[in-house]
Amino acid sequence: MGFKRDFAWGVASASYQNEGSRHADGKGLSVWDVFTHEEGRVADGYTGDTACSQYCLLERDLDILERLAVNSYRFSVSWPRVLPSGTGRVNQAGLDYYDRMVDKLLERNITPFITLFHWDLPYELYLKGGWLNRDMPEYFAEYTAAVVNRLSDRVTHWITQNEPQCYIGSALENGEHAPGLKLGKKDLFLAAHHSLLSHGRAVQAIRAGAKKTPQIGYAPASWWLWSPETERAEDIEACRARTFGTEDNPIGGTAWWLDPVCLGRYPEDGWKKYEAYMPSVGSGDMKLISEPVDFLGMNIYQTYVGRAGEQGGCITVEREQGAPRTMAGWPVTPQAMYWGPKFYWERYGKKLYITENGVSGQDWISLDGKVHDPQRIDFTHRYLRQLRRAAEEGVDLEGYFHWTLMDNFEWSTGYQNRFGLVYVDFASQRRILKDSAYWYRKVIETNGENL
Repeated sequence: MGFKRDFAWGVASASYQNEGSRHADGKGLSVWDVFTHEEGRVADGYTGDTACSQYCLLERDLDILERLAVNSYRFSVSWPRVLPSGTGRVNQAGLDYYDRMVDKLLERNITPFITLFHWDLPYELYLKGGWLNRDMPEYFAEYTAAVVNRLSDRVTHWITQNEPQCYIGSALENGEHAPGLKLGKKDLFLAAHHSLLSHGRAVQAIRAGAKKTPQIGYAPASWWLWSPETERAEDIEACRARTFGTEDNPIGGTAWWLDPVCLGRYPEDGWKKYEAYMPSVGSGDMKLISEPVDFLGMNIYQTYVGRAGEQGGCITVEREQGAPRTMAGWPVTPQAMYWGPKFYWERYGKKLYITENGVSGQDWISLDGKVHDPQRIDFTHRYLRQLRRAAEEGVDLEGYFHWTLMDNFEWSTGYQNRFGLVYVDFASQRRILKDSAYWYRKVIETNGENL
């Protein structure tokens, strides 16, 4: 037995990385709109002002989705496009855009999966303290309610947030992402707590306002993952413990974001080590954070490899010299797609979607006018075979979303990394389906049987 007959095969994208149209139709500024215009923040000084111009070229891109034969599309809504100030006045023109997108997806028999927050925080809320502000959960619930009220008569699949490790850690701890701050530990743990509370309030808002029975998920990054060097029981257990351990890197890790949501508590090891920096947790906070979700999203690109140490613990196995890496410098480790879902399923018991998986390349148009990307095909093939193994062994896998539909603005690296199944000439906005797009279509058409 492989993938389920109703397996969701799709691609994923994000609003700031694709839409462009920075000021169109009453949109407000996001922290990324401001950050990218500051010197030295983004490679080569590029911005997402235009990106893929999807806001203007929506119909063309939806036609490409149809050509890919996907049955699902994961995209994010831009918070400042809907509420320009983050709260208060709703921008109906912004909602109109997503309304059209949902209708046109359904016309093509493509199921929309909406991510409510993929990092583009309204700048006006940043000026109010951003994730350090205790009112953020209410602001996020207000925004969520506006989107749900408009779209939930047709949309049933919702993801509250994408990769809080990045918009808290990379944005507020090391300054790599917008708004580019370097806060201390006490502030970081407070921001993380408010993020989790915001997730919980969004779950409540979706359930309260949805016009069709919703399926609600949450998609932290899944890079804090150790896969065993061998399948000895001691190596597996060591890697499982390291994957969910929080003493080394709680803000960037896994369990700090998922244990509160799924188990109703912060991890004991991390809390004990960093207790001096912990925020005050209200009497109802953990109940709110652990509002029941229907699924977990996993964004999987790579894994560390580990083995059990002679004195206990998990020792990270050093990679061999010259081991394969992607254009982004990430290791090619297909076993991540077996051990990651396996460990998550065992610990949390929630059905899983792979909400992101893909590879960056330095693709270009060949002399024959096509874009040949054999490494992307090989990468995805290897990862999907490992995912199928997990499915065959009983892990409840509901779908796979390739990152990403087309080359786009890749945050602080600008346009250096091309993750798309579709090549974008950013000067002309021409789209060209890469070889990998045609290969992926065959995977979808055979439900993965051709792997």
